Amino acid sequence: MLTQPSIGPADPSPSVPPPRGLVAVTITLNGDRRELPGPLSVAEALRHWNLRPELVAVEVNRTLVPRVRHAETTLSDGDEVEVVTLVGGGAPDEAPGPFGPDELTIGSHRFRSRLFVGTGKYASMELMRDCLDASGAEVVTVAVRRERLFDAEGRNLLDYLDPRRYTILPNTAGCFSAEEALRTARLGRELLEGLGNPGADWVKLEVLSDPRTLLPDPVATLRSTEVLVNDGFSVLCYTSDDPVMARHLKAAGAASVMPAGSPIGSGQGVLNPNNIRIILEDLKADDPAYPVIIDAGVGTASDVAIAMELGCDGVLLNTGIARAADPIRMAHAMRLACEAGRLAGGAGRIPRTLYATASSPTEGMIHR
Repeated sequence: MLTQPSIGPADPSPSVPPPRGLVAVTITLNGDRRELPGPLSVAEALRHWNLRPELVAVEVNRTLVPRVRHAETTLSDGDEVEVVTLVGGGAPDEAPGPFGPDELTIGSHRFRSRLFVGTGKYASMELMRDCLDASGAEVVTVAVRRERLFDAEGRNLLDYLDPRRYTILPNTAGCFSAEEALRTARLGRELLEGLGNPGADWVKLEVLSDPRTLLPDPVATLRSTEVLVNDGFSVLCYTSDDPVMARHLKAAGAASVMPAGSPIGSGQGVLNPNNIRIILEDLKADDPAYPVIIDAGVGTASDVAIAMELGCDGVLLNTGIARAADPIRMAHAMRLACEAGRLAGGAGRIPRTLYATASSPTEGMIHR
């Protein structure tokens, strides 16, 4: 997630007088009043706060300041500054499997693992690192938030999340308006471009309606998708299991539609498989490779297997692993369930019948 870095306590007055000839300026940094020893550039201010520019994205007065303009952009008295960072949150080609290509393609990205995992809610960064490894995931989601750059021990999320191994998918979790989601998506892209991560051109879009249900706001989600697609993003849309909205999002240019299995963090699994079937049928009618990914509500491995057996192209989850009694074991289970569900979905299950059908032949029985 994107968070505000920790830059020390707010101080209403400068602790050190400004150098001779400079006049102190007052700004608002991440919601707190701060004083600088003079009208510093963004680059100078980051050095003043001991922040590494490649690990942060900066807005001044709600306008993104690209990293290449840090040195030329001067902070003036009264400016509102946001500084955010990320927090948690080559195999050989094989022949296509029985259920379509083994590789999943989303926009310009290609992956072999179809399990996407989050980075939040873990008891420690070490546990997060080990669970990501056990899951076999190639894509990990991170939220974009105001918060701390370092944990209590001074460690950064990126010390435990190697951008060379994982493709980072920034998400707009916690946004309750189109404006918030658009700002967050652009800040996330700025951060990933600084890291040289191949995920810089994509975003998982969440625009929520209320904090109690965390259901998506369909109008704001559709509007945000249209804007971000025009901005050059590959947009992966979190949405409800409404087939009509799914069609609208695909028509707006979404690179992937991600219907919720059930409410975020609820662990209820796929509550409405019939709607998921309709979404898959509609969105894949003219494009069988169009990616539909179950997002939210997954509680255990059987939920993952069901989603994949329905024909979904992948599953995104976080809480189901991070809050399990044994997260590492659950991460292994989710990985195997994703693979098993995809194989079973392609194998074609037997039809359900009301009465029994003997599996052994009745001919040649000794008592006849």
